[in-house]
Amino acid sequence: MSELCLTLLCPPEAEERLLDLLLMLPNTTVFTSTPTAAHGLTHENMDQTEQVLGRARATEVEVIFAVADKAALLEAIRQQFAGAGLRYWVTTVVEAGEIA
Repeated sequence: MSELCLTLLCPPEAEERLLDLLLMLPNTTVFTSTPTAAHGLTHENMDQTEQVLGRARATEVEVIFAVADKAALLEAIRQQFAGAGLRYWVTTVVEAGEIA
């Protein structure tokens, strides 16, 4: 089965809603979330401290899912988070498994 990894940069105020959505979707059983610093964002979306530092507080979420589920997953996120400032990219998973 071919898999993809969706990486999302999520503003802290939207983190819990995003994680709740991912928990409810049937085909997103494995994902991680990590506090991170996002660089290169527009200054309008940053507070004064973030503008001075040149980085914004964010949560990075990585979701592993089947290629066939890509359109439905992105559509669900778009519907729930229009205008929330989420950024994303999708990469191919070369190999995945569980070390038992």
